[in-house]
Amino acid sequence: MARRLLVAALAVAMTLVPAAAADPLSWQHVPVPAQVRPQAGLHEAAATGPERAWAVGTDAVGRSAPGFPLLLRWNGTAWQRQSLPGPAWQGELLSVAATSATEGWAVGRDTAGGTRLLRLDDSGWRESRAPRGVAVTKVVAGGGETWLIGSRDGAQALLRRDGQNWRDLPVPPGSVYGLHLLAADDVWAAGSSGAGATVSHWDGQAWQQTVVNGFPRSGVGTVLAVSPTEVWAGGSAGFIGGPVGRPIPPLLMRWNGTEWSRVAVPTDFGGITSLAPGASGGLGWVAVARSQKWGPPGSQPPLVPGPAFLAWDGSAFTPYDEPAVPGEGASSALTLAPVPGTATVWSVGRAAGPEGTFAPRVLRFG
Repeated sequence: MARRLLVAALAVAMTLVPAAAADPLSWQHVPVPAQVRPQAGLHEAAATGPERAWAVGTDAVGRSAPGFPLLLRWNGTAWQRQSLPGPAWQGELLSVAATSATEGWAVGRDTAGGTRLLRLDDSGWRESRAPRGVAVTKVVAGGGETWLIGSRDGAQALLRRDGQNWRDLPVPPGSVYGLHLLAADDVWAAGSSGAGATVSHWDGQAWQQTVVNGFPRSGVGTVLAVSPTEVWAGGSAGFIGGPVGRPIPPLLMRWNGTEWSRVAVPTDFGGITSLAPGASGGLGWVAVARSQKWGPPGSQPPLVPGPAFLAWDGSAFTPYDEPAVPGEGASSALTLAPVPGTATVWSVGRAAGPEGTFAPRVLRFG
């Protein structure tokens, strides 16, 4: 009887003890297909759901060989290499954007410097006619819009998909590196000019540009518009003078509907390469390439690795390190691709490999 009472008491006690906390979420390395050859790297990814994502880049790059375009697809379980349409060509795919499992675009360039434009539809990827005379470097989709960033005769060019054609649009002063499309009359552009880092807004008729940081050589390359009173832009702050190779601080700017202000981040050096929304649509993630922090006083070397990712909860950042991958070093570039409607986000880039080589890097959170 006493034994039964003791067992019952222990059972009650166990129900009162909270369960062991689950392992906290972290960034995980996801392998690429075995068919991807050495000396490969990824530039961008786009996800349309938990079972569909695309990543683009190049592989088999030699000391004097240009490599071959690389297109990967996530099927919900693993990454698979996809065959490209049309005759084989050498070069690389630079950018990808997708709005559904059967609607997307990818741009690249071949060894002759020509633009290669691919379109995804119900039948898969196919070659599409690129705008004549434009060297396209980036495609962006959103808000029912698809835009291209490129150059023509040495000058920057912006093009908008208008029905079956690409139409040139005015370009704000300076350079444009990134876009966030909310609608045809609500577009945000991240860039730089001789005056510093700039963010420009397109209202369907004209650009209104603001210098968000006037420090010399500063610039922003990624922008995320959450609402008319919340817009984020990330890049690097630049510097004046100093020794060759001096690291550059990251730059994160925020618009509150009235003014731009700089937001402190928990790392001292590096460049913000990508911003991604969370499941709620607000800022969720910041990616920092070549992140470094000051080490303890007197430490040698004086700088230590900093966080590669920063999660924003609406009031503060939580830093996350990039996971270690056997035989590889840290990534040199990180581009984020959130999975719509979920808390999952992808990151793709290029990592240092052994003996001066490099390797594709794919990471996932959630």
